[in-house]
Amino acid sequence: MSNQEEKKQSLKLFITLSRAYKVVNEKANEYIYDTGLHPTEFGVLELLYHKGPQPLQKIGGKILLASGSITYVVDKLEKKGLLKRTACPTDRRVTHAEITEKGREFIEEVFPRHEENIHQLLSSLSAEEKETAIELLKKLGLSIRDLS
Repeated sequence: MSNQEEKKQSLKLFITLSRAYKVVNEKANEYIYDTGLHPTEFGVLELLYHKGPQPLQKIGGKILLASGSITYVVDKLEKKGLLKRTACPTDRRVTHAEITEKGREFIEEVFPRHEENIHQLLSSLSAEEKETAIELLKKLGLSIRDLS
């Protein structure tokens, strides 16, 4: 394959990957909006549910959200009673976000349906195809990260 053909193939892959992500993400977000949360709120709540209390400064990197948006999202979730801020006992400069009992009950109710929704969206791929996709996308992501 010539260099020009490889470039065209790379562009085609980029477009295909972008379109697939867009449609899967849109369909997944439809369910999330139906829960009454914005996808970023859902992401923060899901992170806290699965990983426990997190420093506010670290949340953005874990759910791919700009650090400036974290305070806004945390404020909204706190007003809904789904999380609370707690001071770090060992470092006064650090504040943690922690899921509340109301938040835990909420995510325990909605997460299984979210998980099933994702499963259905990706059901056209076999288990082996999913594993191959995971390996290839990890390889791609890590190789690009290493370029920085």
